[in-house]
Amino acid sequence: MMELVPLLMFVAVCAALMFGYPVAFTLGGTALLAAGLGIVTGVFDPELLRAFPDRLFGIMQNGTLMAVPLFVLMGVMLERARIAEELLVNLARVFSRVPAGMAVSVVVVGALLAASTGIVGATVVTMGLMSLPTMLNRGYSPRLATGTICATGTLGQIIPPSIALVLLGDTLSNAYQQAQLSAGIFNPKPVSVGDLFVGAIVPGLLLVTAYIVYLLFVARREPAVARTNDEQVDLVETLKSLVPPIALMVLVLGSIISGAATPTEAAAVGALGAGILAFSRGALNRDRAGEVGRSTLQVTAMVFAILIGASLFSLVFRGYDGEELVTGFFNSLPGGVVGATLLVMVVIFLLGFILDFIEITFVVVPIVGPVLLAMGVDPVWLGIMIAINLQTSFLTPPFGFALFYLRGVAPEEVATGAIYRGVVPFIAIQLLVMCLLALWPSLATWLPAALAG
Repeated sequence: MMELVPLLMFVAVCAALMFGYPVAFTLGGTALLAAGLGIVTGVFDPELLRAFPDRLFGIMQNGTLMAVPLFVLMGVMLERARIAEELLVNLARVFSRVPAGMAVSVVVVGALLAASTGIVGATVVTMGLMSLPTMLNRGYSPRLATGTICATGTLGQIIPPSIALVLLGDTLSNAYQQAQLSAGIFNPKPVSVGDLFVGAIVPGLLLVTAYIVYLLFVARREPAVARTNDEQVDLVETLKSLVPPIALMVLVLGSIISGAATPTEAAAVGALGAGILAFSRGALNRDRAGEVGRSTLQVTAMVFAILIGASLFSLVFRGYDGEELVTGFFNSLPGGVVGATLLVMVVIFLLGFILDFIEITFVVVPIVGPVLLAMGVDPVWLGIMIAINLQTSFLTPPFGFALFYLRGVAPEEVATGAIYRGVVPFIAIQLLVMCLLALWPSLATWLPAALAG
């Protein structure tokens, strides 16, 4: 019976979260309850809990995680400066002669906004408030308009630099080292957040391109969408709104790819650049700067509170030999590494309905990651697959987070069914990209290997 305790812990966490309990306290509380019962019954060694302070100290010393508050600050700063709104207005004029031009501009702006924030809710809500009313007024069907906004909002999971990739990269790095040490390799090869950023470039661009191709295809069938406008384009205004944020993204990502800066250092540059952009446009005063600080603090505190709870959970999980249970289960699956990877992807997809990417990254990945990596799975490929998988899960009816976010800001006349139907083609596109990555892993691994070489 005791060998089932790790499984019961995981089920208890999922059940508590479905009842609305806070994630961080659910993880820590479940772990302490399981450890307490084990100590009373004599099946859990209380000395294992002495490792928890060391884990907290390790979190405090983790330089990679310092990038989280800096990237959050960068995203909040750009959002408060209304840079995305200016981009959307000017790009809509640029694409006014293109069929489905407004939708194409939403995808482009949404991709840039996703890269700067990396948070699904922030991007979906921002794009929903800015572009949905305009798209409906221009004759777009509610189905196409809402589907485009939801799909674009989830790009923050895969387009670097994003918070999701920072957290995934750090977790997979630890899992990869653990997998190599368990295999007797005492000089483990590192895998960094920068590797994950570089590996996500091609899949991210592939998704954005596929979205735009689909929109152009739809424009041939829907006259209202295909109608073009000959709006006057102010080249100076367009460049003023377009060049600074793109230059900032290129500076941040380019410094990481070239090796000139670590992700944390690049995040600091991004936050400073975003602040300069905001103040130069007069978008920030003392009150708004205070709001930016509070929003950054709230998101950062949430991330690290979950990380602390997850650290305690994984410690107790390992104390009950949970890793051996997972390893034995995966090794007994038919299909070997393919069957194990497919099962993990299905489980993560289903958990994406009830857990956010932060919880899945800190709870699920440390459990299944070392086992899959020990079976020979490439860590960069696995990270990109998990990111796109979560992106698809957040988009899938009826529980996808992106759908709930947009439903909260969409006009009442937009039916929920229209939102559900609108995301179906984009889900198919994301599944297609995942299949391509499964067939050709080099789509994610070639560029990091080439740069490393």
